[in-house]
Amino acid sequence: LAKYPEIKTLMGPDPHLKWIVSGMVFMQFLACYLVKDLSWKWIFFWAYAFGGCINHSLTLAIHDISHNVAFGNRQAKWNRWFAVFANLPIGIPYSASFKKYHIDHHRYLGGDSLDVDIPTDFEGWFFCTPLRKLLWLFLQPLFYSLRPLYVNPKAITRMEIFNALVQFSIDLIIYYLWGLKPIIYLIAGTILCMGLHPISGHFIAEHYMFLKGYETYSYYGPLNWLTFNVGYHMEHHDFPSIPGCRLPMVKKIAAEYYDNLPHHQSWIRVLWDFVFDDTIGPYSRVKRLCKLAKES
Repeated sequence: LAKYPEIKTLMGPDPHLKWIVSGMVFMQFLACYLVKDLSWKWIFFWAYAFGGCINHSLTLAIHDISHNVAFGNRQAKWNRWFAVFANLPIGIPYSASFKKYHIDHHRYLGGDSLDVDIPTDFEGWFFCTPLRKLLWLFLQPLFYSLRPLYVNPKAITRMEIFNALVQFSIDLIIYYLWGLKPIIYLIAGTILCMGLHPISGHFIAEHYMFLKGYETYSYYGPLNWLTFNVGYHMEHHDFPSIPGCRLPMVKKIAAEYYDNLPHHQSWIRVLWDFVFDDTIGPYSRVKRLCKLAKES
């Protein structure tokens, strides 16, 4: 920032985010109507090939919204409520709990018992062969949802209750209008595409130590177009208040700080290396003791 103060102008809300997310939500509602009479094999096909991609992208929109980039820091509640809206096609309540824990991920990156993104000792010990690591990738949604309850349980907030009530109400309305198949389409897409799927490569690419001494990596490939530039992860951790749409500009302005750092070009290659490279596994994370900061 001292050398490139113009980066500060990139901070602030993304005026297009709310419209893009709204379009994705309504596209999934339209898909619910279109799949209601399909056979089960096509329900799961479209869930994996189409709906799940949108749902995974929506989880990354929620990630962006958790940093108040939809309506700005002065409208924090609008961001929380909009995240609940973005959550609707995912099928299960997610946004409020994600916000609660994602703050710790930035504040205590790699912090033992604080950053729930770190796999547990059991995960590192058990999922150590190619077949088991493949299974671990498939079960990632399960571990991501249950790990916080074991590693760093927190009291349920009002926002989480609101998130659940709204989500299950919409699920019931969809079930009443079009039956069970659209609900399965939404939830199956979420689970499948956050598991063994090319987009899920970002879970591994972001903080697994493929090279010693480097714990955060960016990805500059084409899937950033579908994921709100979550691949620009070093840039995001440096400037979390800059929305994803402007992170490529950070790299362009301060190229000398990023161009020579190791980065990924393919999330599929990341998944392949994770499974078949014996030196990489759930243990391949930096883990540190962090002093708990006082809440402001």
